[in-house]
Amino acid sequence: MSNNDDRDVEIRVCPFCNQEIAQRPQQQPPFAPPFGPPSGPFGPQFMPPPGPPSQQQPGRNDQGPPMGPPPSFVPQQQIQRGGPGTRAIDPGAIRPCTNRFVYIWPQNGNGFWAWLVFVGRRSAAGWRWSGRRWVYFGIDLNRIEGFVCQ
Repeated sequence: MSNNDDRDVEIRVCPFCNQEIAQRPQQQPPFAPPFGPPSGPFGPQFMPPPGPPSQQQPGRNDQGPPMGPPPSFVPQQQIQRGGPGTRAIDPGAIRPCTNRFVYIWPQNGNGFWAWLVFVGRRSAAGWRWSGRRWVYFGIDLNRIEGFVCQ
């Protein structure tokens, strides 16, 4: 008594161990979809986050920049450092500013509006307002003098 599946087995030689191996050929699906997931020149296109629109934040484009410009005012600077021995902004302090407008004062240079999408242990990344458009940027937390979330 033999099984019909036995005749589909191929015998191959293992190139590493020089032994014969019984192996079934890979089956192709009966059909393939006519196209794959949507994609562009830089990978998959934006797909909206799951859930009803009421759960999404207004102005948010997943990991992209906000849909419009930041607030038109410059907030009053609040020094965030703990004292002379503190070297960097605590990631836990700035993490609530993700996916929100945040004004950042770097140690050197002028302050700017940003839309953070990532805060790690030592750095933050997101979108910086250039005055006309959003530009992707990253910054070391030890380069931030202060910040204010909106």
